[in-house]
Amino acid sequence: MASRPDPDRVWKGALDPVHRDGLERPRIGIGGISIESSTFSPHVSGDEAFTIRSGAELLAYYPFLAEGEQLRDAAEWVPLTHGRSLPGGAVAPQTYARMKRAIVDGIRAQGPFDAFFFDIHGAMSVVGMDDAEGDLALAVREALGPDTLVSTSMDLHGNVSDALFDTVDLLTCYRMAPHEDWMNTKQRAVHNLLARLRGPHGADPDARRPLKAWVRVPVLLPGEKTSTRIDPARSVYALVPEVEELDGVLDAAVWVGYAWADEPRCHATVIVTGDDGAVIAREAERIARRYWDVRADFAFVGPTASLDEALDEALADGAPRPYVISDSGDNPTAGGAGDVSWTLGRLLERPDLRDPAKTVLVASVFDPAAVGAAASAGVGATVTLSVGGRVDAGPRGPVEITGEVFSVTPGDPVAGTQVVVRSGAVHAIVTERRKPFHHLDDFRMLGLDPHSADIVIVKIGYLEPELYDLAAGWTIALTPGGVDQDLLRLGHSRLRPGVYPFDVTEGEPDLAALVTRRRGEEVRA
Repeated sequence: MASRPDPDRVWKGALDPVHRDGLERPRIGIGGISIESSTFSPHVSGDEAFTIRSGAELLAYYPFLAEGEQLRDAAEWVPLTHGRSLPGGAVAPQTYARMKRAIVDGIRAQGPFDAFFFDIHGAMSVVGMDDAEGDLALAVREALGPDTLVSTSMDLHGNVSDALFDTVDLLTCYRMAPHEDWMNTKQRAVHNLLARLRGPHGADPDARRPLKAWVRVPVLLPGEKTSTRIDPARSVYALVPEVEELDGVLDAAVWVGYAWADEPRCHATVIVTGDDGAVIAREAERIARRYWDVRADFAFVGPTASLDEALDEALADGAPRPYVISDSGDNPTAGGAGDVSWTLGRLLERPDLRDPAKTVLVASVFDPAAVGAAASAGVGATVTLSVGGRVDAGPRGPVEITGEVFSVTPGDPVAGTQVVVRSGAVHAIVTERRKPFHHLDDFRMLGLDPHSADIVIVKIGYLEPELYDLAAGWTIALTPGGVDQDLLRLGHSRLRPGVYPFDVTEGEPDLAALVTRRRGEEVRA
């Protein structure tokens, strides 16, 4: 069995000295947009969804570019603007247009640049568009000009379209799910960029570009089936650093793709970059073949069941405590709206959860009106609230809950004001704004102790590290919502032909690598 990567590993060591034909202190711009967008969620991500960083604030976002760090001193950094959002629904066109314009205007005003760090997620959808990152990359390239070297860092749940591949020179992505290596990956993308600029061909815009070998793999699976905690994903991803160490290879990456968008670019991808065309083509094809061959072996990273089956298991005599249940269909960190009330409604309907001697923590539903009413009533008051189901009413509309206001906690930078309403065993967490609950302190700040709870229910898929360590028992509940784990019931209709498991037509896909250096130039491997 392959070993799991170490998230604390520095993916690249120190930079080599500048070659006599390299660039001593290149000028490098920074910009991008990062969001994961479900096209099956009615939520629309507007201006309010994004944190915009620019200038010194953007530079400070990257710890590897702190004062005194080698990467910081190796270049003149020009941080333009970057928008980052919690996953959600597709981006409003006017919001995307404003962020795109800010990046492009910044390039034109502060360029020219020797290189550009293009920091994106890869699964951004924009209302009315098929390939948002490809559109952004083309606009960035047009503003930069043909000679600027562009490196991008992506989530492994991103998508690589033709336009993105053609336009960006160095592409890489995370190697761990959960994404404990997300900042390591950004560091690696910057290191690779500097290595090319400082190398023997750094001053030559054509020669400093590496070759890229790309294989489209017609498989699209949810993250909960492709976690690198278990095989076969663990074994597939174990190949990546091995390939990276080969002579003639600069970087290797495997994208799982984003399963909750219905766009032709959604599929798995393998890219290997370097200077030896034969080696990078061979290795890209080898990884792609491995991924394709094990496509039917991918399984959920934890036990799965319906919500009621998971609750029956968690409430059984002798069940381990605390028992964690993933309410997976409305996971806001995968693009769910975050206000689906279906699970809360089922909990309130169960007679065995009316006993206040039990403790069930339910995180969370966002509903600013319900939060306002509970906060006005105050701690200890009995309230009747209509909660959730206003943005994504598909699975179930608003749910009525009558209970005691257990706590009111204002001021969270993500959630705003948060209230807990206790009804029998159920402690329903309602937030003013969308918020994922990944950390134990997310509960503790509300006066709740997850360690002493009988059941903790969280809108998530695979468990983030603190929840994983908390869980004495765990089930992924296959609940409805915009990121439903049962992909076949979502209704994809615009994927490429032959994508597994949507199309199980007999026959072998074309897994031959396309090798190129720049747009429109195909190189014989």
